[in-house]
Amino acid sequence: MRIYSHEACLAHAPGPAHAERPDRLRAVTGALREAYPDLSWFEAPLATREQLRRVHDEALITRVLDTHVEDTIQLDPDTWLGPGSAEAGLRAAGAGIAAVDAVLGGDTRRAFCAVRPPGHHATVGENMGFCLFNSIAAAAAHAFDVHGLSRIAICDFDVHHGNGTQAIFERDPRVLFISSHQLPLYPDTGHTHERGVGNIINAPLPPGTDGAGFRAVWERDLLPALDAFAPELLMISAGFDTHRRDPLAQLELEAEDIGWITGQVVEIADRHCGGRVVSMLEGGYDLEALRECSVAHLDALRRGA
Repeated sequence: MRIYSHEACLAHAPGPAHAERPDRLRAVTGALREAYPDLSWFEAPLATREQLRRVHDEALITRVLDTHVEDTIQLDPDTWLGPGSAEAGLRAAGAGIAAVDAVLGGDTRRAFCAVRPPGHHATVGENMGFCLFNSIAAAAAHAFDVHGLSRIAICDFDVHHGNGTQAIFERDPRVLFISSHQLPLYPDTGHTHERGVGNIINAPLPPGTDGAGFRAVWERDLLPALDAFAPELLMISAGFDTHRRDPLAQLELEAEDIGWITGQVVEIADRHCGGRVVSMLEGGYDLEALRECSVAHLDALRRGA
């Protein structure tokens, strides 16, 4: 089991009142170091422009990497660029790519990327929803182009729909994208009729859904599809903002539910792809919930790793 992170991910500072603040990452890494002192930590490398071009257009890359920033610049109503943002974004995407290399190269079976900013809202050409680069999409594209895979599943259980990941891969049958998320809620995508080329499965959850409702949807609609797809690599957009204490949404999950879904996904990975799982931190905005959920997630990822 490997953890990828980098101090530079703390330097992305969208503002003191912003929900996506550096303390989020400090909460996750602090909790994991305390709970699992034997974990192997690795520094996330910088993603390259070439790696980012697999999923983003040049204008988006240039906007993030080449804009001179002295204080902060607003990219959309929720997304800001500061002096440390470019490196943080490159380290976050680089973590996913390095984790894919390690898992597919046989160095480890599981990897978790404790990075920020999150990525799953970034589309081919738009930074949005706190996200600069779509790190999980860049990592998946790297797995296809460098490692020659033909089937990758991306499981997203963030409370917000991963519209960017869906948009990037909705015409690519090599990717199965499955997502549970609250609806209605930002970004108001992820409806059941959004099917791509048959490779997109969305399971919207109404506000107030608890752990039992969450588990029922995954057992009925999402896990069987994941099992049938038989991925060669399983990737997770691990959002911990489904927790009942999260200030940006209204689902009622506990940390135990995060551990449960992680365990279910790991079992499917064990059946089909030698247990190979790469997980990336996405949302989660209550610090205590982040601590609890990250430990529950890692506990399940570590089993049999």
